[in-house]
Amino acid sequence: MKKKQLNLLVLLSLFALLVLAACGSTDSGSSDSSTDSKSGEETGKKKEDYKFLSILTGGVQGTYYPLGGTFADLISKETGIKTTAEVSQASAANMTALQEGTQEIAFVQTDIAYYATEGKFMFEGNKIDTISALGSLYPETVQLVTTDKTGIKSFADLKGKKISVGAPGSGTYANAEQLLEIHGITMDDIEPQNLDFGESQDSLQAGQIDAAFITAGTPTGAVEALNAVANVLIIPVEDVKADELIEKYPYYAKDVVPAGTYGLTSDVPTVSVGAMLAVSNELPEDLVYEMTKAIYDNASSITHPKGQYIKAETGLDGIGIPVHPGAQKYFDEVNK
Repeated sequence: MKKKQLNLLVLLSLFALLVLAACGSTDSGSSDSSTDSKSGEETGKKKEDYKFLSILTGGVQGTYYPLGGTFADLISKETGIKTTAEVSQASAANMTALQEGTQEIAFVQTDIAYYATEGKFMFEGNKIDTISALGSLYPETVQLVTTDKTGIKSFADLKGKKISVGAPGSGTYANAEQLLEIHGITMDDIEPQNLDFGESQDSLQAGQIDAAFITAGTPTGAVEALNAVANVLIIPVEDVKADELIEKYPYYAKDVVPAGTYGLTSDVPTVSVGAMLAVSNELPEDLVYEMTKAIYDNASSITHPKGQYIKAETGLDGIGIPVHPGAQKYFDEVNK
């Protein structure tokens, strides 16, 4: 009898311990959940957390780098945070750097930003959902550059020639591939050279390549430098081909390299994509608001020729990705 009573007591004790453990587990879970929620809010970055900011641009011979230096000065003055312009491999590499969290602000072509957020083309299998737009800037003209010594006067003349098409995965490479495609040409029909703008300039000057695709705001430093020592030609994109390109890839627009640029005697028709600034979603709203205000409120002071295109009223034109709340707040205020 005593043995049965002892067994019963043991069972009751075990049951009581299990109930207490279950209650403790439930309470602990609720407490942890509450703590995690607060922790998520507490770890959100604030403006005060940033001592330095960097703007990823492109090569020193392009348009991004000199403009980036101007933007860095404007942002430094407006926010009080030291901001610098950094040389980079431009659009596609800039998106990857923002994704990895190594930088906070980047120049990028509007088409490349769209590819990144949609996981298409060079970003297939690597969709980037951690970036947003600060604002659009100016047209990025796709320039097929050659000299009068090469004999190249049309896209048809490119076959079998050494052509700089930019680094694989770059915005310039995508533009080159798509323009060639519209003209019935593939990379197999040419001898593609993966050069940046400065290397393209040097190689054209030395006669080591025959032409180069350069996507940048005009006038572009590398092409101006080439024009100082050679007679530059820009190969036209005829109207019918531009229409075909835009129908298939609607982020393009018709554009012109004006007469007088690079010593050209007449306007040359071509196409363009847009240049924009992208930022990390981690940047706080008040900081991005101040950055946006710094650039667009002071656009009239920008001395670079592309400064004339940077306006608050067109700051959201051509953007195909989400806009950062801080930038949206600025544009809502100024475009009432």
